Amino acid sequence: MYHSVESTQSSHQPVSRMSATSQCKASRAIFVDSNSCELPRQIDLLAPSDASILIVGETGTGKEVVARKIHERSGRSGPFVAVNCGALSESLGEAALFGHEAGAYTGASGARAGWFEAANGGTLFLDEVGDLPLTLQVALLRVLQERQVVRLGSRKPTPIDIRVVAATNIDVSKAVANGQFRLDLYFRLSVATMELPPLRARTGDILPLAEHFIAAYGKRLQSSLPQLHPDAQAALLEHSWPGNIRELENVMHAAVLVCSDSVIRPGDLRLIDWSRSPTAGAASDATQAPQNYNQSQPQRSTPWANHQAYDAIAATPRSLQALAPQLDRLFEAPPEQLLERLQALVIRQAMERCRGNQVHTARLLGVSRNVLRTYLKRFGLLSDVIDRSGLREVESAAEHEISVPSHHPLKQFSRTLFASEVA
Repeated sequence: MYHSVESTQSSHQPVSRMSATSQCKASRAIFVDSNSCELPRQIDLLAPSDASILIVGETGTGKEVVARKIHERSGRSGPFVAVNCGALSESLGEAALFGHEAGAYTGASGARAGWFEAANGGTLFLDEVGDLPLTLQVALLRVLQERQVVRLGSRKPTPIDIRVVAATNIDVSKAVANGQFRLDLYFRLSVATMELPPLRARTGDILPLAEHFIAAYGKRLQSSLPQLHPDAQAALLEHSWPGNIRELENVMHAAVLVCSDSVIRPGDLRLIDWSRSPTAGAASDATQAPQNYNQSQPQRSTPWANHQAYDAIAATPRSLQALAPQLDRLFEAPPEQLLERLQALVIRQAMERCRGNQVHTARLLGVSRNVLRTYLKRFGLLSDVIDRSGLREVESAAEHEISVPSHHPLKQFSRTLFASEVA
């Protein structure tokens, strides 16, 4: 016996990322494992109130499904509207969220309501809220406090009655500490918090979810439902599921299509061993790093050596450990503003490697595009002189601000850092 929650779409939902999602997606919340069976009770407790909720979890853990369920059980008659904050640009994000009047900016030929007005009477789901630019965070905080919006180009406030549910896959506390997320907005969004465990931490849900996806996609094909071979079940339970429920759904969808004799065997499961991929290999190295690192490095006599943060630094991929000797050389005669110089150099080198593509550069560095743009602006690397061919002009301008000889350890640091990465 397990808890399951169907996720349905409101018939009057406005066109948004949610309504544009294909109906082929089998959205269902299933809670069997001891690490997840408490979630339905949390949903029942939180849904009736108007309190803002922050859902935290890795990508693919079902944050949007949980947000929909909260809306369905809230008793609100308005629509459920989902907005991907990571896709909002700093320049047009305010118009998208709060609306605009005709002529408010170039190209605004007519008045248009924003997502807040579209969700009036219902629930506004702010996905990837941790990627929201700081300027939009200020505007969002004001709207949440005043419970009214003012369209761009207008001075007339419009009252709104919405319930805000936000979601993020980042550590918001670290983002606050790094100045990338406003503390007051965090408090406003996280009146209640729900943490969704990754699929690898709720293995009891894997087979029930797999059976559900088999039934959903098998029914759509109007054929006899395939059965999971015991060896296939074992393979599913042994997989690490870095993509969580979204990865499991895609794997089962593909297996239903390619299986024969109505039996899904291990060969029908498209399970990628991420531990052998180039990017995941670095993570694998990290598990072995502490012992190797401590054996090769001299013991530190400072209090920092016994601090757990030092152990975290030691547990880095070998490609990064190779930088330690070069950093020691820098520390012997550090130039002025060393940290900023290192940051600027890493950003420049990454942009060069990715041929000026900000999306690829952000992915390479493991940050959001908005965070990358913040650094580009800080170091004068984001200007009108950037052309489509790359960073020739920007590099020239940056060298004027930060002059680093080709033989300098900073250059070696940057080359080593990206030597094993894939653009």
